[in-house]
Amino acid sequence: MEQWVVSAKKADFKGIAKKFGIDQVTARIIRNREVVGEQAVEEYLHGTLKNLHDPRQMKDIVRAAKLLREKISGKKRIRILGDYDIDGIQSVYILYSALSRCKAQVDYEIPDRITDGYGVNERLILQAASQGIDTILTCDNGIAAFEEISLARELGMTVVITDHHEIPYEEHEDGERVYKIPPADAVVNPKQPDCPYPFKNLCGAAVAFKLIQVLYQELGRSEEKAFLYLENAAFATVGDVMDLQGENRILVREGLKALNRTKNYGIRALALRCQIPPGGIKAYHIGFVLGPCLNASGRLDTAKRALMLLLAESAEEAEKYAGDLYDLNVSRKEMTEQGVLQAQEQVEHTRLKEDKVLVIYLPDCHESLAGIIAGRIREQYNRPVFVLTKSEEGVKGSGRSIEAYSMYEEMTKCKELFLKYGGHPMAAGLSLPEECVEPLRRKLNENTTLTDNDLRGKVVIDVPMPLDYITKELIQELNVLEPFGKANEKPVFADRNIRILSMRILGKNQNVCRMQVRSAGGSDFTAVYFGKTEQFLNYFKEKYGGNAVEQTLAGQGGMSVSFVYYPEIDTYLGRDNIQIIVKKYC
Repeated sequence: MEQWVVSAKKADFKGIAKKFGIDQVTARIIRNREVVGEQAVEEYLHGTLKNLHDPRQMKDIVRAAKLLREKISGKKRIRILGDYDIDGIQSVYILYSALSRCKAQVDYEIPDRITDGYGVNERLILQAASQGIDTILTCDNGIAAFEEISLARELGMTVVITDHHEIPYEEHEDGERVYKIPPADAVVNPKQPDCPYPFKNLCGAAVAFKLIQVLYQELGRSEEKAFLYLENAAFATVGDVMDLQGENRILVREGLKALNRTKNYGIRALALRCQIPPGGIKAYHIGFVLGPCLNASGRLDTAKRALMLLLAESAEEAEKYAGDLYDLNVSRKEMTEQGVLQAQEQVEHTRLKEDKVLVIYLPDCHESLAGIIAGRIREQYNRPVFVLTKSEEGVKGSGRSIEAYSMYEEMTKCKELFLKYGGHPMAAGLSLPEECVEPLRRKLNENTTLTDNDLRGKVVIDVPMPLDYITKELIQELNVLEPFGKANEKPVFADRNIRILSMRILGKNQNVCRMQVRSAGGSDFTAVYFGKTEQFLNYFKEKYGGNAVEQTLAGQGGMSVSFVYYPEIDTYLGRDNIQIIVKKYC
């Protein structure tokens, strides 16, 4: 069973609460997010665009901007090479739209996920050279394409890389890492060891946005025009699951404001198709509603369809693309469910269940769904997961990790097995010969230092808070913690000795349990659990017996329980009521 632990970080919560005019509960949550010191708390609560770092601090960014300025004035042909996920699509949009407004001779190419694979490849370089392209501008890729960039330079092209992925390296026997950076004319990536930029965790679209800021400065264009692309950088930051800390938090918070008043026909049409009310886009919608629609185009069709949505010049055109992407995402969901079931079957009925690192081979699965399936299996088993599929040239796959396991570093320990690999500590992509699938599984598990404790799921409770402490004012104050996402998760609280007075199972799929509960202090609340309600009821049957559960379903309950929860205000028929959303129970 998962371990429930209380975050026990220390600080002068009373002092922080008094200085910033917030509840001590809110002060505790902010400290739990590793926000330490008055300046950091001030920026967390009230940071604005003025708190963003100067993009000129990034290595090679001024050089890249000056090169692009020269190419624009010389009417040289520039080709943007992007990627097929949310971050890549938004990166291409930022660069293509901004350069087009600067009268650049610019076009773009997005690799096909199946025929090209990830990033720059030889075909794309040769194609660009044969078509008279003068300059290659990468976004959200390129940092690992040493040979391809070398080829482009040999063919006489100028190359500017913008990327945010880990820098490839070779590790010597003494542990020294030698980083291998492609020989481009300019490399803009804050993760370069000698890059002085103070914030390293930008997504690819945010790096592209920073480059446009500097380019516009070089061209004498107003800063406001560059900030038109803030909404795209914010969308990509959430969609690429970047940490919502520091500069990313400001980018997303301010970018969401821009998104909710966007003039982009495509984003407005997609939000409407997904039934998001005007002005109601939150980080959640990017991660779980809008973002998957953009991703679906690159998975099942072509990412250019998503790009055309963003580039649409009329509401009618945008509506058509939004409908296409929505339908593609529906198909993607159905295919994903099938793949998840097949992966679960393998784990439960083969020796994989004994492994600490899961390598699951689904040869017939659509290769674009590997990452989503890996994420779902990781959530279920709390293990690093690689899902591999058969491709035209061997095997391709994606990995999703847990906090205790750096995927990129562990893959580097067995890099001789791969044809290509790359990624982050938490996610990775790879290709390898089919005969290397089993050696990969074996070697990853032989090398791992993961312990049983690492693999035991943890529920981290921000504050053990009695239900009686909840007020509407506190719930409203918790909104200052948004936007929620990776590394700034929605806070959770816990209380014990809660009595369940009644419960009802609701919903089209019977996946909602609505309860009336009474706190230890005697106050009554509505509590709602979303999820596997059959499993939820079975838990109480094992603890209290079937009769107790039947009585509770009949409104005559009294079972005692502990909840991990989040409070919210439920508005019904014009009345506001406090309810708690149950996350975990025991």
